[in-house]
Amino acid sequence: MLHLIKYRFKQNLRDISSMFWALAFPIILGTFFYFAFASSGLASTGEAEWEPVKVTVIEEDSSSENASVFLSFLEQLDPETLNIQDISSESAALHALNEGDITGIFYVRETPALTVSKSGLNESILTALLDNYNQSAAMLQKITSSHPEHLEHALEVMSDYKEMTKETSLGGKSMNPSVQYFFALIAYACLSGAFLGIRSSFDSQANLSPLGMRRSITPTHRLTLICIDMFVLVAIHFINMLILNLYITKVLGISLGDNLPALLLVNLMGSIIGVCIGITLGCVSRLSIDLKYGLTVAITLFPGFLAGLMFGNMKNIIELHCPIINRINPAAVLSDAFYCMGIYNDMQRFTRCILILAVMSILLLAVAFFSVRRERYDSI
Repeated sequence: MLHLIKYRFKQNLRDISSMFWALAFPIILGTFFYFAFASSGLASTGEAEWEPVKVTVIEEDSSSENASVFLSFLEQLDPETLNIQDISSESAALHALNEGDITGIFYVRETPALTVSKSGLNESILTALLDNYNQSAAMLQKITSSHPEHLEHALEVMSDYKEMTKETSLGGKSMNPSVQYFFALIAYACLSGAFLGIRSSFDSQANLSPLGMRRSITPTHRLTLICIDMFVLVAIHFINMLILNLYITKVLGISLGDNLPALLLVNLMGSIIGVCIGITLGCVSRLSIDLKYGLTVAITLFPGFLAGLMFGNMKNIIELHCPIINRINPAAVLSDAFYCMGIYNDMQRFTRCILILAVMSILLLAVAFFSVRRERYDSI
């Protein structure tokens, strides 16, 4: 059996066409993705780079108590949130605002004010910041005038509220939207193991190849031959996936998560489902090897498209209108497993994805085995 494994291993490695689609093409596509999204702030951690909002402060009247409190409030803000620029005059500040050098201008006076030149995320942050301050100041002023004995308690409650409302994403990470394309890319690369499976099934059928003729008269049981092929193909493609993962994380500098065992498991299951798709397609079809390769291109790219390989929001659209497609699409299941592992930190959902992939693989292998088992040849 060991010599069969060694023989099949060498034979599959020499198949340039299958190895190109299974390894080289995903690496090339990943490189294109990286340069295409380089301008969108794709950090080495795979997270979105946050730049502090640039503002300036114009002190119109800092003599009043409310104005001095507001000025102190701005100075105590986290510098990673607000970057206060030192601009000497209001005219220079307005010029910088119109040129886009700063996002807004805070006016320090009895009633603080804000000036922005357009609408957007940063402008909304500044507006919310000023509104929150005005509401808090008004509430404290009302408490001071009506119930001064409760002022200390009100300050404690407000302090506790600020600590309890720290905003964070699921899993404690924020993610650049571009990273979803790399999740979909790895899912597509896993399915590209089908090219290896196609070649293996072609070499196993006596009516399609001379090698299949020789293998059909061997005393080795067909199930044993399928298992050997399966083991060799999964091992080769798993190595391909490890190379792709190392390229994405070490060369392109994109994080796929910190859970190494889970990362290895999802790549292994992806390799298995990809190879199973190829073996099944090769066993149930009597087409030529070239036509099977062409069909495999479509079979791997279409699930990748539905998982967001070409259009990042596609998986979310399908989840909204027809979620069952995401449950039976292996590329979408693989992409979801990467999300659960690297972003959501939802191991229960991750386990569900792995089980779905395992069930799919078993069903595909069963179809392939029974399809080959029914074949009989009159003469070899």
